[in-house]
Amino acid sequence: MRVVDLIPAPYRLLAVGVLLTALIGGSAASAWKVQDWRYGQQLAEQAGLHKDDLIAISNAAAEQVRTAQDNRLALEQRLSASEQTHYKELSDAQTNQARLRDRLATADLRLSVLLDATDAGSGDPVSAATPAGGMVHGATRAQLDPAHAQRIIGITDAGDKGLIALAACQAYAQKISTPK
Repeated sequence: MRVVDLIPAPYRLLAVGVLLTALIGGSAASAWKVQDWRYGQQLAEQAGLHKDDLIAISNAAAEQVRTAQDNRLALEQRLSASEQTHYKELSDAQTNQARLRDRLATADLRLSVLLDATDAGSGDPVSAATPAGGMVHGATRAQLDPAHAQRIIGITDAGDKGLIALAACQAYAQKISTPK
């Protein structure tokens, strides 16, 4: 007699049902594991591709930032050189104006204007001849009062500063607007 024969029939059916359920459940679980493994592998591949894309985007953005920084640095260097040039021009013009003012103040230098000796409407005919002790040859000149000469030098000084500042502004605008 076999052990199986000793078990009543309803229990045998129940045991067979449990055994079949376990086999079906085990194979279903194994199918789920296989499917999970496949999806996991696909997700890992997609993550790798996504990672590569992110690295490429990051590298491109970093290169753009480096290029922008290099361009900005080059522009700053050009502007600095231009500023130094214009500062030197302004400094030189101010030095020259100061020397001229000093020479006028010490009477080392006198400003004179050229007179038109042929002007009939002036009412004061000026002799075109140079005095015997004079060094000036040629057209007749009249010396300006030192105070007036100082004012004229001040006006030309302001004009020179304005022209130098204008040149600096134009150079700045040109360098800023010129793409490099």
